[in-house]
Amino acid sequence: MIPCIALLGGSFDPVHHGHVALAALFADLLHPDQLRILPARPWQKSSLQASDEQRVAMLELAFREQPFAVTIDSQEIERASPTYTVETLRALRQELGDEASIVFVMGADQLQKLDSWRDWEELFMLANLGVAARPGYALDQDRLPPVVAAALAGRLATPAQVRASPHGKVCLAHTLAVDISATQVRNALRTGEDTSALLPPQVLDYIQQHNLYRS
Repeated sequence: MIPCIALLGGSFDPVHHGHVALAALFADLLHPDQLRILPARPWQKSSLQASDEQRVAMLELAFREQPFAVTIDSQEIERASPTYTVETLRALRQELGDEASIVFVMGADQLQKLDSWRDWEELFMLANLGVAARPGYALDQDRLPPVVAAALAGRLATPAQVRASPHGKVCLAHTLAVDISATQVRNALRTGEDTSALLPPQVLDYIQQHNLYRS
C-alpha cells in the first residue's frame, strides 16, 4: 500500500472546533499514514492578528489530545512571504516522491472558489482533494463554478480509491455539520461573547493569557 499523507492548510487565526472536526473527519475516512497541519501566510487575506509562533502554539494545543496524531508543518511560514497552495504541493511532491498519495483537505466553501486559486488546475496533477460539506455550502455540482464542476467530473472517488491514488481524485464528504469561521470567532472574542462552543478550551485559555483578538 502506498503511503498516504493528508494535509490541512489554513490561516488558523485562531484554530477552532471546525478545523479540528475537518481534520478528524478525514483522519477517520482516510486513515492516513500522516496528517500534516500547514499554517499559511495566505495571499488572499489581510494581515493576520496572531503571530506565526502564536498560531503554531494554538495548533499544538488544539490537536494535542486528539485520538489521531498530527504534524505541524511550518514550511509556508518559513518562506516568509505570501504562499500559494500550488507551491506547497509542488514542494511536498518533490519531498514525498511520485508514488505517495497526497490528499489536500478543504471545506466546501473553498471548493466553491477553487478557480480563483493560483494555477488551480495543476492541483489535480499534484494531489488528491478531500472536500467536506458544511452548512450553507453544498457540494452539488450545479452549485460550483462551471469550470470547477467540469474539473471534478470523472475524478470523484471513494476514500479508499483516494488513499490508493497519488493524485487526481476527489473525495466528497457530506457528514461535517460544524459551521464555524475564524472571523466569527474573532468577532465573538472581541465583543466578549461566550466562545466555549467555538474553541477548544486550551486554545481559549491561550488566547486569554496572551490577550489576543481584543482589538
